[in-house]
Formats: sequence, structure tokens, C-alpha cells
Amino acid sequence: MKVAEFVKEKRKVLKLTQPELASKAGVGLRFVRELEQGKNSLRMDKVNQVLQLFGFELGPVVRPKQNYVLHAEQGLFKITPGSVDMSVTKKSK
Repeated sequence: MKVAEFVKEKRKVLKLTQPELASKAGVGLRFVRELEQGKNSLRMDKVNQVLQLFGFELGPVVRPKQNYVLHAEQGLFKITPGSVDMSVTKKSK
């Protein structure tokens, strides 16, 4: 399920209007509309403000099948195209 569909479905389950969701999340109405329409370039921090209302957050998920190099000691993190997937996950407590 795409983030746009997820947010819209959760909002409807809670019987919130888009303006109500925007107000509760502390984001603008335009942002909520663009999020639910699936706009590709949205700020992750604002997306997470909305998702946190439902107990979820968005973050990177590294796929082990892909080629990537991690040099934690040197502070380098190189990811090849297609190796990172943005996924909605249940927020840890």
C-alpha cells in the first residue's frame, strides 16, 4: 500500500476531514492534500508528523539483496540506486 492510500484510509477510519487531520498533525491543508494525492516530493519530517497520529513513521529500509557499502567508522554511507526503499513501519516505543 502506498503512503498516500495509507494516510487517506486511516483518516477516513478515524472520521477526520483533511482540515482536521492537518490541524491535528500541525501541517498545512495543502500538504495533506498533496500527501493523499501521492505527490512525489514531500518533506519526510512532515509526512512523519501525519503518520505519528496513527502510530507509524516513515524511514529508509535497506534491502540486503542490493549492493551497498557501509563504512560506519569513517562516517561514509554509499547506497547504489534501488537499494533503499521508503517504507511505513510501526513506530517503536
